[in-house]
Parts: sequence; C-alpha cells; structure tokens
Amino acid sequence: MASKTVAKDIITLRGSAAIVSEFFEESFGKVKKYGLPLLLTQDEGVKSFIANLTAQLSEWLEAGKLQRIVLVIMSKSTNEVLERWNFSIETDNEVVETGVSREKSDKEIMREIQAIMRQIASSITYLPCLDEPCVFDVLAYTDKDVAAPLTWIESDPKLISNPQMVKLHSFDTKIHKVNTLVSYKNDDDDELDEQ
Repeated sequence: MASKTVAKDIITLRGSAAIVSEFFEESFGKVKKYGLPLLLTQDEGVKSFIANLTAQLSEWLEAGKLQRIVLVIMSKSTNEVLERWNFSIETDNEVVETGVSREKSDKEIMREIQAIMRQIASSITYLPCLDEPCVFDVLAYTDKDVAAPLTWIESDPKLISNPQMVKLHSFDTKIHKVNTLVSYKNDDDDELDEQ
C-alpha cells in the first residue's frame, strides 16, 4: 500500500518578516522627500525610464507645451486599464513668453505637494486591490506642434469604461498649477456582469 505524503507550507513570523524586509530592501529605498518618508525604486531599468521621462517632461514644461500627464496602471495579461492617474497642468503663458518671475514660498509649495502625497498614500483605503501582475505607462498630452522624441509613440487615451473618480488636491507654483484626479475601474460593473 502506497503512503501519501502531505506537505504543509508553514511560515513563521520571523520568516515572514525576513521575506517582506528583503523585498523592500531589494526593490525600494527609503528616502525623505517633501517632508515625508517615501519608498523609491532601486530597479535600474525603472530609474532610467523615470530619468528620461522627467527630462523630457521638464523640457516641455519650460516651453509651456505640456497640458497633462497621465499614469496608467494596466493588467499585465489583458492590458485592461485598472487605474488612471491624471495630472492636468495649467501654465502661466506670460512667464513662458516674457520670462517674468512669480513669488511663492518653497514652504507653501511643499505643503501643497505634501497634501497630494498624503492623499495618494491614503488612496489604498478606497482603490480596489490590484491582485494581479500590472504594468504602467505614462501618457503626455502636449501641444499639437510638439515633435515627440523617437522613443515615444502615439497612443489612445487608455480610458476606463464607467470609472469611479476621486479628485485630489492640487498644487500651484504660480507658474504651473497641477490638478490631480484618479480614475479606477468600477468593481460594480463586474457584479452586474455576473448577474
């Protein structure tokens, strides 16, 4: 008579803590930014992507040619858009055209950015849990006369059908005002489809 061996996956508190700590050590580094503790990626590919992205966005911002940046989070397997973080940008064209300056304290700007960062961090309380592998993309909405770099491609807007939306705080440097909105997949649609 053959015997059956049953294995149980058992993990201790110490083992679990070691796994989670290792994940954060390898994937993210803790820094203080905008007066808040943040975790930043340590992945060289992602860091390179973000460095190239921010260099291009800075160029467009200084030229007054960027109206919106959208961070899209999609299912890796289906490319379905699950979250859409929309940062619309209003630029003071007088500053772009004439080079005049505006006055606003760094402290006040940092307070406004901190408010947005706190809202983003607390979004876990209302956004659906993303329990599948995801990928992200960044969309830039520019003036029509802007030539996109060769590494950029035209894209559809990657909208979410019947989304839930939450408007977040904005911040204003007196030259650029950034308004923030997150849209996410309405889980109620899944329940309706199942009925």
